[in-house]
Amino acid sequence: MPDNESDLVMQVARTLRRRWAAAYAPLGLTPHQARALRVTGEHDGLRLSAVADALRISARSATEVVDALEKAKLVTRKPDPTDRRAILVAVTALGERTLGTLAAARTKEADEFFARLTAAERAALRDILGKLVP
Repeated sequence: MPDNESDLVMQVARTLRRRWAAAYAPLGLTPHQARALRVTGEHDGLRLSAVADALRISARSATEVVDALEKAKLVTRKPDPTDRRAILVAVTALGERTLGTLAAARTKEADEFFARLTAAERAALRDILGKLVP
């Protein structure tokens, strides 16, 4: 059993990530692909460099992630209307539907994970964690 707060927080985060990864697997998505899809879905077209920055990965790695999403028809590449040299990544209609499925899976897994806490404990946890988020 971890003996300090930072180890406990990391263990909780790892456990949630594992649960989410298992929930994404039936959709054929890795956690990086799911996160890239979520980030892209938050914008109406996003440059590949912005996807890489959001995922904190190299541009080359982001290209591989976006290639997989494009192959699955979840995103498409299109020219940037403000800079014809640049390419934007945009979510397709199938990608939008998949985003809904991902959100539901994340919520379900988190709800099941935190179900062992009472409503008061969950509220206290949110308050505590909220104080730690910059």
